[in-house]
Amino acid sequence: MSGTLAIIGRPNVGKSTLFNRLVGRRLALVDDRPGVTRDRREGEGRIADLTFAVIDTAGLDDAPPSSLEGRMRAQTEAAIAESDVCLFLVDARSGVTPLDRHFADLLRRSGKPVVLAANKCEGRAGESGLYEAFELGLGEPIALSAEHGEGLSELYDAIAPHLGGEAADSFGDEHEADGEDDEEGPHALRLAVIGRPNTGKSTMINALVGEDRLLTGPEAGITRDSIAIDWTWRGREIRLYDTAGMRRRSRVTEKLEKLAVADTLRAVRFAEVVVLMIDATQPFEKQDLHIADLVAREGRACVIALNKWDLVTDKRGVRAELEEMVDRLLPQLKGVPIVTLSALTGKSLDTLLPAVLHIYEVWQQRLPTAELNRWLSEALQAHPPPAPGGRRIRLRYITQVKGRPPTFVVFCSRPQALPDAYRRYLVNGLREAFDLWGVPIRLHLRKGDNPYA
Repeated sequence: MSGTLAIIGRPNVGKSTLFNRLVGRRLALVDDRPGVTRDRREGEGRIADLTFAVIDTAGLDDAPPSSLEGRMRAQTEAAIAESDVCLFLVDARSGVTPLDRHFADLLRRSGKPVVLAANKCEGRAGESGLYEAFELGLGEPIALSAEHGEGLSELYDAIAPHLGGEAADSFGDEHEADGEDDEEGPHALRLAVIGRPNTGKSTMINALVGEDRLLTGPEAGITRDSIAIDWTWRGREIRLYDTAGMRRRSRVTEKLEKLAVADTLRAVRFAEVVVLMIDATQPFEKQDLHIADLVAREGRACVIALNKWDLVTDKRGVRAELEEMVDRLLPQLKGVPIVTLSALTGKSLDTLLPAVLHIYEVWQQRLPTAELNRWLSEALQAHPPPAPGGRRIRLRYITQVKGRPPTFVVFCSRPQALPDAYRRYLVNGLREAFDLWGVPIRLHLRKGDNPYA
């Protein structure tokens, strides 16, 4: 990539729509209401042969620094500081507002190159607003339609000199990036942090990376988009995903929150290891069980992080109670690592990543077939399978067909007749014999071919 482009503008001018257009995928949440985007989101943008890093930012708003809008503005100012060129977006249909003029002055004072663009110029409804944009004193505005992909040729010519490219004389067909899922490098560990709202997910990630990269505060539900952050820990490349808090389904009624939860589910499916954040000052709720069960059903490795541990008085009792509930209510994640920490103070934060890397190694472990069949023979001798209807069930052979998560196939004579209790006996035996604690195990039964048929 040749440089960084930051998309700047007041709320609801189409910044996230343009961001999705440039990266070629629907990464950023888009809704009609203003102020949907809060954190700054990064992606790889492309127009024809020009590739660059693009940052989607929160809408600029004139607000006190201590307010949520003020903290959002600080994130936008950080994006301006790290960019090579700023794309200042105005709404051609609304015309130039006093807020546009205010932030045009802010961009001029930043000293960064600024490209002015008027969005929503499809048809003739935006003509007057396009001409009004001249009065901002940022040069000739580019007529864009992020929704329909119009004006990308002119945008290419305007930003290419600032991003290490050259303006083309003829652009040809406007190009939209394909949807290949190349968002992260092949060796980066994908780690998603999920949990209920206000458990400290963003605060913990900020503490890990050592900067205020994500928006935090006392308000619940600040995070909406799933934000990806590239990070290196002791030479290991890790891509962190901060996600929106997941409330009970019955409480999720608004469209925007449904979109945020869907983005969180996508992050879980895309991750390799999931950290389930739990507020240690609040009781272990049914929603925590639902989230952990979701992780297990998706087949992801899991670590439970008890945050705000510094505020707990009866530490031994709280931990013992949680461990008992997890083993009893989440048998599919039996033995899952539980880490206690304080994201705000950073206490015991160094214990999280070793637990993550350990469970990751267990999650992708491959076992030799010979050892598995020796174990199966011993398990059958210790506890033979039942004989429903007086007919024995013969378990002949076991093999591991894949890791991530560990998945096994047992060949037997009557797979449909084997009780679930005996299947659980085999799964627990695999955990104990091969130290597969804390990861979901898939065990499939298959009927072998009859050699006499």
